[in-house]
Amino acid sequence: MTDLFSVCIRFNGGNPQWFTVRYINFTLKGVKDQLNEINQGLNPGDTRSVEYVWYEHPTFDEGRITFSQPELTNNDDVRNMFLIFCQHNMFPWIDVFVTLLRSPEDILKSLIMPEP
Repeated sequence: MTDLFSVCIRFNGGNPQWFTVRYINFTLKGVKDQLNEINQGLNPGDTRSVEYVWYEHPTFDEGRITFSQPELTNNDDVRNMFLIFCQHNMFPWIDVFVTLLRSPEDILKSLIMPEP
């Protein structure tokens, strides 16, 4: 299996961004860390972090292709995503959708407290 994949990433439903990502250790944390690095490169100073990740999964049935969008919730989901795209070479990239959220600490820091 190759360890580099072409990925089309959409952060919070924005415009697609094309990258090559490393296939590291089959972990959800590794994927989220890479996506956080990519977002920081695109948006320096952005304090949001990756909360949810899902991808488009092709399914072949009776000569038709349909797509589902499973969420990556654990390491097995990540491993399956990469294995699916290794087996089905007709799709040259993985479509990944990412939701970025601010931490509660960042939200509290940004609040303007009322004057006494």
